[in-house]
Amino acid sequence: MKVGKLHPSLLLKYVLSRLGVSDPAVIMGPRLGEDAAIIDIGNGRVLVIHSDPITEAIERIGWLAIHVASNDLAVRGVKPRWFLVTILLPQGANVSVLDEITKQLDKAAKEVGAMIVGGHTEVSPGIGKPIVVVSAAGICDRDKVVITSGAKVGDVVVMTKGAGIEGTAIIASDFKELLLSKGVSTDVIERAQSFFNEISVLPEALALSREGLVTSMHDPTEGGLLNGLIEIALASGKGIKVFEERVIVREETKVITKVLSVDPLKLISSGTLIATIPHNLVNKAISIIKGLGIDVSVIGKVVHGKGVTIVRGDGSSAYFEEFVEDEIGRLWESYG
Repeated sequence: MKVGKLHPSLLLKYVLSRLGVSDPAVIMGPRLGEDAAIIDIGNGRVLVIHSDPITEAIERIGWLAIHVASNDLAVRGVKPRWFLVTILLPQGANVSVLDEITKQLDKAAKEVGAMIVGGHTEVSPGIGKPIVVVSAAGICDRDKVVITSGAKVGDVVVMTKGAGIEGTAIIASDFKELLLSKGVSTDVIERAQSFFNEISVLPEALALSREGLVTSMHDPTEGGLLNGLIEIALASGKGIKVFEERVIVREETKVITKVLSVDPLKLISSGTLIATIPHNLVNKAISIIKGLGIDVSVIGKVVHGKGVTIVRGDGSSAYFEEFVEDEIGRLWESYG
């Protein structure tokens, strides 16, 4: 199997078909494209919970783990309240590694306004670098929760910030010397590294859901904006038509992806929010997002059919129905 998200056919056959005993309280269990489980806890309230692993560089692994898991609650319209954290350290790791990770976890949890309530920490054989797994949970009214499958034909598709936000920052950090050797300026690299500070989608996602403006939201991670759109299409049973020229791609991302022959639409994109919005509400939604100081663009619409159609600037189009491989994985294969 390839690095990254499993193919939908493997998920359906080996994962989503093996879920133990059915529980009637589970409103939304694991499904293709859905971000977090939704569990009925009575009195018109639901518990929303999600788990994500992070295998990043030490200087950001704990901070990213909290914010990436939080994003998957935010797109449900739910503010994280509690975290469970599992920290797996490789044999021989210095206690300074644990110190750094837990400092980051604490800082990020305070930024989100939530508490770490438990988890597990150990030194594990057979792993080469630290792994941090965070489960995030929160509560909201049942009739306020947002689902990925809620997209409706005629909805407008909106994105925030830019394609490949996280991927740009990762490349600028982990491939810095390669970029310098290809003529990318230190200034561009440093600005790109700062994109890590924009990983959270809580501000815009919670603002949109609070006003009841969205039919679905999604946080595109591996496989970038394109995979995020494919997941919405799969979950909702609809098609999505996107105009490439309307997709926000920051100048730093353009420079970095061009010199490495990387497609920004397939680059891990935590920090980007995809939302589907009824046509009559889109102006209000855009006004709210801009009021937060966040870039936003209407990039397409939800249509009858399935899969994602990308309309290029020259009028040609490309159709995608299967998940694409994230460009970060290809870079590691190419450059080590």
